[in-house]
Amino acid sequence: MKNEELKNIVKEKYSEIALQSKHENETSCCGSGGCCSDVNYSIFSESYTHLQGYNPDADLGLGCGIPTEFAQIREGDTVIDLGSGAGNDCFVARSLVGASGKVIGIDFTEAMIEKARGNALKLGYNNVEFRLGDIEKMPVTANKADVIISNCVLNLVPDKIKAFSEIYRVLKPGGHLSVSDVVLKGELPEHLIQSAEMYAGCVSGAIQMADYLQIMADCGLGNIQVQKEKMIMVPDEIFLNYISHEDLAGFKNQGAGIYSITVYAEKPVNSQGCRCGCSC
Repeated sequence: MKNEELKNIVKEKYSEIALQSKHENETSCCGSGGCCSDVNYSIFSESYTHLQGYNPDADLGLGCGIPTEFAQIREGDTVIDLGSGAGNDCFVARSLVGASGKVIGIDFTEAMIEKARGNALKLGYNNVEFRLGDIEKMPVTANKADVIISNCVLNLVPDKIKAFSEIYRVLKPGGHLSVSDVVLKGELPEHLIQSAEMYAGCVSGAIQMADYLQIMADCGLGNIQVQKEKMIMVPDEIFLNYISHEDLAGFKNQGAGIYSITVYAEKPVNSQGCRCGCSC
């Protein structure tokens, strides 16, 4: 499918997710409607309940890590959350930046932005802002963020070179990112890659871990470190809705796997322009 088709699939499905509870989303990404009811988000998500700033109304259970735990956010920082959803990571980040800092959430799903803004209003926060926009072309000026975070979102962006080029542009020189995401080791079966449902479920949109890290480097980011890595155990019965027993056996026999990683990287202090060749 073309990039715009993939974006529309993600926008449609996450618009439905925005209207559901955390329990419904963890049970199935579109609940009883069944649009992708075989993708169980509890496979990916981690608990935020122990974190300062956690707000249950903002937690839709859609992450695959907790980037704020690794992001080295300091008081007074400007933090940007890519794919901010209902605001879960933004509100945790806000507890770290304090009253002197600022948090900006970016999401391209109108329903998510509306939900996040409503949550911020109820909490009375005046230094948390949510902007409707595309990660491939962020509604943010250059050299804005001290820290960029993202949680299980960049795998859904069709053009990851554009996404990381934009991250580079928006980070201040010396700024850094910490993103949690889904990556692969080994090749997925072709039918799984082609499945729109599994794309919106964060699986078939994932790329090889080595390629992911290389794109970050090619876009000018440095000091790249994998802060956390864990294998995601997807039940066979989910895979078998999309691929044959033979394909599943081949996938396992080659030692392939789906992983959640949290990755750190920096924009060099002496950065000038970008290295991606896109004039960003």
